[in-house]
Amino acid sequence: MDALDLLVNRRSASRLAEPAPAGEALENILRAGMRAPDHGTLQPWRFIIVEKEGRERFSRLLEEAARDNQQDSKAIEKAAAAPFRAPMIITVVAHCEEHHKVPRWEQLLSAGCAVMAMQMAAAAQGFNGIWRSGPWTDNARVRTAFGCREQDAIVGFLYLGTPQLKANTTVVAPDTAPFVRYF
Repeated sequence: MDALDLLVNRRSASRLAEPAPAGEALENILRAGMRAPDHGTLQPWRFIIVEKEGRERFSRLLEEAARDNQQDSKAIEKAAAAPFRAPMIITVVAHCEEHHKVPRWEQLLSAGCAVMAMQMAAAAQGFNGIWRSGPWTDNARVRTAFGCREQDAIVGFLYLGTPQLKANTTVVAPDTAPFVRYF
């Protein structure tokens, strides 16, 4: 797949099924994430792969977190179902360090770039995904389960699998004019 075509036609896929990336395809996805812009070569990211029985554990974790937040039964049910939207989820943690040249916000952006690179690498290999965040990224129970330290942040959950295409999957090219100006 042509890189420019991939980038200008990027589209998240919310309907994902088996198979998930594995073997060399998964390794390519992880290597793409490791190539994100990284001022100071801090490698401010950690990737935690959730698949197979890990999705069951993640489901229980999100259900417990929803109960902790005193959410209603419908929200608790939705939280418990979330890990089954795709056969694989990569939780991306911004592993931030105090640094005299690289502020925390830059490390957060670097981890975010890693998510984008991984999603593009998945799409280039015939897979796809959707980057999700939401209240679980800040939940203490979820943060602890993914090994976050106080200075770390979960920048998202990258759901990956084989896209199940909808009837209308065309991407309309946006008008860039309202978003661009010259200095």
